[in-house]
Amino acid sequence: MGASESRQEALAELKERLRSLRVQRRLSMAALPGRAGLGRTTVSQALNGTGMPSEATVVALASALKTDAEPLLRLRARALPPTARVATVDDSDSDPQTRFENWYRRYLEQRYGQLSVIGLDLSRPERACWPLDAAYLSLELSTPVRSVGPTDSRGGIAAGPGGGGLGVRVERAERALAGQRRTLVRGLAGSGKTTLLQWLAVSTARHSLPPELAHLEGCLPFVLPLRTLVRRGELPAPHEYLTAVGCPRDSAQPANWADQALIDGRALLLIDGLDEVPHAQRAKTRQWLRELLAAYPQAAYLVTTRPSAVPEGWLADGGFTELTVRPMSTRDVAVFVTRWHTAASSNATTAQERAHLAALEETLKDTVRSQRDLARLTTTPLLCALVCALHRDRRGHLPHGRMALYEAALSMLMHRRDRERDIEAPEGLSLTEHQSVQVLQRLAYWLIRNGQTELDHDTARALVDDALPAMPHIAQQADADGVLTHLLARSGLLRQPTAETIDFVHRTFQDYLGAKAAIEARDIPLLVRHAHDDQWEDVLRMAVAHARPHERASLLRRLITRGDRTLKHRTRLHLLATACLEHATELDPAVREDVQQRTAALLPPRSDEEALTLAAVGPVILDLLPGPEGLENDEAEAVVNTAGRIGGDAALTVMKKFRASADAGVQFRLHADWSHFDTEDYAREVLAHVPDAHYVRVRSAEQLSVLRHLRTLTRVEFTGNFTSGEITSAIRPEELQRLEATRNSALENLGFLQAYTSLTNISFSQCRNVADLTPLAATPVTSLSLYECEAARLEDLRCLARLKSLSLNVKHPLRNLEALPVDADLASLWLGTLSCGRLRALEGITRWPNLTTLSLCGPVDGFSQISALPKLSYLMLQVRAGLFMLAELPPTPQINELWLGSWEAEDDLATVSMALPNLKKLTINCYDKHWQVDLTPLRGMADLSITINRADEVLGTEHFPPGAITRKPRPRT
Repeated sequence: MGASESRQEALAELKERLRSLRVQRRLSMAALPGRAGLGRTTVSQALNGTGMPSEATVVALASALKTDAEPLLRLRARALPPTARVATVDDSDSDPQTRFENWYRRYLEQRYGQLSVIGLDLSRPERACWPLDAAYLSLELSTPVRSVGPTDSRGGIAAGPGGGGLGVRVERAERALAGQRRTLVRGLAGSGKTTLLQWLAVSTARHSLPPELAHLEGCLPFVLPLRTLVRRGELPAPHEYLTAVGCPRDSAQPANWADQALIDGRALLLIDGLDEVPHAQRAKTRQWLRELLAAYPQAAYLVTTRPSAVPEGWLADGGFTELTVRPMSTRDVAVFVTRWHTAASSNATTAQERAHLAALEETLKDTVRSQRDLARLTTTPLLCALVCALHRDRRGHLPHGRMALYEAALSMLMHRRDRERDIEAPEGLSLTEHQSVQVLQRLAYWLIRNGQTELDHDTARALVDDALPAMPHIAQQADADGVLTHLLARSGLLRQPTAETIDFVHRTFQDYLGAKAAIEARDIPLLVRHAHDDQWEDVLRMAVAHARPHERASLLRRLITRGDRTLKHRTRLHLLATACLEHATELDPAVREDVQQRTAALLPPRSDEEALTLAAVGPVILDLLPGPEGLENDEAEAVVNTAGRIGGDAALTVMKKFRASADAGVQFRLHADWSHFDTEDYAREVLAHVPDAHYVRVRSAEQLSVLRHLRTLTRVEFTGNFTSGEITSAIRPEELQRLEATRNSALENLGFLQAYTSLTNISFSQCRNVADLTPLAATPVTSLSLYECEAARLEDLRCLARLKSLSLNVKHPLRNLEALPVDADLASLWLGTLSCGRLRALEGITRWPNLTTLSLCGPVDGFSQISALPKLSYLMLQVRAGLFMLAELPPTPQINELWLGSWEAEDDLATVSMALPNLKKLTINCYDKHWQVDLTPLRGMADLSITINRADEVLGTEHFPPGAITRKPRPRT
C-alpha cells in the first residue's frame, strides 16, 4: 500500500469512528454540533466530508462524544501528508512581494511554533519548550448573550434564573471566533491567551485554519506583543511592525506591504497584552487602536488582556466582541497532560526516553486526580504546563511535595514571569514577591475566617489599608486602592467576578496563603476549632506544613485531643490528623505515634460498615487508603468499597490500583461502583483492565454505549428501562451467558433473546411487562429467576424443558409444589418470601429427585419432605425461614452445607447436629443485629468449617481446631 493510500485509509477510519461514536451515544446530527461547540457544517464535514478535520475539531468532538481524544488524534496524524506546512516553493518566478510573503509565513511558523513556560526553574531549561503543533489545546470561550431559555452547557446558552435575561454562551475557541473580525479576549494570567494568538498566527501562516475560521483564510498575521512595543516609545505604524518585534528581515519587506495588506483586509493583527501596558499609557494605546480601526476598517483584529486591566466595553465603540477564557475542565486537563507529553516525546531522542514520558503521563494524570488541591490548581494551561514540566524534571516527583509546587506556582505568577518578560511596573507600583504575599495572605485569611469565597471591594481596600502602616516601602508608592489595583492586574492570584467583588483565582492559593497567615498569627486554637468543617480541611494540612516543629506538634496534639473528646467528629478529626502527617517534615516522634495510634483501628477497613464510616469522612480519607500491596482480600475489598462510595476523579486513582486484583469481592466492588465515576474514563482505565472480568452492571445509556469497548462480557446486569433494541446493539450475542434485568418496564417481547446462542442464565426483577415466557424455549437457558414480575405467566414454565435452576419470588395461586407447572428436571430451587407465603406446603418437591440446592425465604408446612431428596446437599434458610425449621427435620445426612441468612438471639445450634449429622460447612449471618453466637452445641462435629458474619461475640471457639472458624469482619487484635 502506498503512502497516499495509507493516509486515505487513516482518514476514512477516523471518520468512521466518529460516526460510530455518534450512533453509540445516540446523538443526532442536529444535537452534536451544540454539544461539541462547533458549527453544523464543521461537524458534517468532519464526519462525512472528504476534508481533514482540524485538531481542535477532533478534540471538541471527542469531548462531546465522551471518548479519549488521543486515539482519534493519532489517526488524524497518520492521515496528514508528510508535512502540513507551507511548502518550500521555488520563488524564482515570483514577484518580490510574493517571495517575501512566502518567507514571512515560514518565519512565523518557526518563530511561534514553540510553546514555553517562562519563570520556571528546571535542571534542563530546554525542557521548558515544546512544539505548538502537538501541545495546543482548544479552550472554551464565553460571551454574554441575551437568552430566552436554557440549552445545553457546551456550545449552548446557560441562562440566568428563570430561564431568561442575560446568559452566557460557551463555545470552543474556533466556533467562538467564527466570523469575528474584531475581538477582545479576556483571560486570567496563564489562561492561554498568548498561546491562542500563537496558534492563530501559525495556522493562518500555514493556510491550515479550521473551517470555522474560513473568514481569515489568506490573511497575513502580525503578532504585536504590547509589552515589547511600549518600550519603543511611540507605538508602531504598519511599516514598523516587523522592526518593533525584532524580525531580522524587516528592511527587506516591500514598500507599503503591510499598509496594503491592512487596506485590502488581508491583515490579521494579533495584539497581545493590554494589561502589560503601563496604566498611564493605556489611554494612548486605546487611541492607537482607534486610529488603526479608522484607517484600516477591513482588517481583522484580536486583542488580549487580563480581566481587571480594562473595564467591560472598553473597545465596544470599535465594534469589538468580548470573549472570556474559561477554566479548563477535568477532561481538558487530561487531554492537555496527554498532549504535553506527546509534544515532549517529539523531541525525545531514544525509545527509552519516550517510554519514560508515557509512564510519566499516566502517573501525573493519577496524581492530579487523586490530589484535590492539585486538581483545583491545574485549571489553566500555564499551571498545567508548570506541573507537567516540574513532574518531568523531577523524574515523576513534584518538587518536595505539594507545598513546594505551590511556592513555585506563586513565584512564577507573582514575580518571575513578569520580570523575565521585562514587564516593569505597568501599574506604576513595584512590589517584591514577599511584599505581595504579605498583603494577599491578609485577604485570604479574612475569607477563610469568615467562611466566604469572595469579599467586597471596600472590605478588601480596608484590609490592605490596615496593612500599609507596617509596610512603609509600599505606602510610599501607593494608597490601598493602588495596591489592590496592582495585585488584581499583576499578581495572577486575584480576580473580580463582578465590579464590586474580589476573590482568588484558585481556592488552593487562598488556603495556602490563609494557612500561612493563621500560623503567623498563632491562631492554632482557631484552626483546631474549625477542623471538623471540610472547608478548613486543606487549610489545616497546609498550616501543618507552614508551622515550625513546636507549632506543628501543638496543632496535632490539640487536633487528636479534640477528637478524643468529641464523639460526633472523632473519626474525621483523627483521620485529618493522620492526613496532616504527610506535610509534617519534622515532628516529635511521640506526637507522630499518638496520631497514628488513633487510626490504627480504622485503617485499613475490613467490612462494609467500616467502609461506610470512612467514606462518610469524605475525600480526605483517599490519601490514607493503603494497598493493594500487603492487604488481605477483605481489606482490599473494603478499601475499594470506601473509594467507590466517595467516587469522582480522586477516588478513580484508588480504584485503578486494584484493577488487576483477581479477588472476586474486589472485582464485584469495582463493577458495582461504576456509576460514581465518569463513565468513559472508568470503563477505559478500570473496567477494561480487570482480569477475567466478565460481569458488569449497567445503569445508564452512557454506560451502555461503552460496553462494546470492554473485554468479553458474559454477565451483564441492566437496571432501568433499557429496550431490547438497546441491549442487542450493545452486547455481542455470541458472548453473553447471563442477563439480569431489574426495574425495567420497557421489556415485553423476549424474542430478541433467541439470538443469544450462549445465554444460559436469565433473571427478571420488577419487570412488570414481562409476561410471555415462551420465547425462552428457543434459547439455551437453563436458569431462570423471576422476582416481583406479576405479569409473568407461570404456565409458560412448562415449555422450558432445559431448565435446571428456578428462582421464584412472585405472587401465585399455587397451594403446593405439585401444582407448579415445571416438567424440567430441576437441580436448584429458590423460593422467595412472596412465593413461600402463598404455598401451603412443600408437597410435590420430590418431583425433582435430582435437586441439589434448596433455598427458602419463609416457613412452609411439610418441610420434613426435603429429607426424601437423595441428592440435596445445600440448604439455605433466610429472611423468615430460620434455624427453628430444623426441629421438624429427621436426620438428613445428605445435606453437607447450611446457610443461615438470619440469626435470632434465641437460636440454638443443637438442632443442627441432630438434623444434619454430616454437615461440613455452616454459614451464619447476623447482619445488623450483631448477636452473640454460641458454637458449643456443635462440638464434636468433625471437619466442620464455620463462617460467621457480623457477630458481636462468638463463644465455644475453643472446641474447634485452628482455621475452622472464620469471622467477618476479622476481629482486630
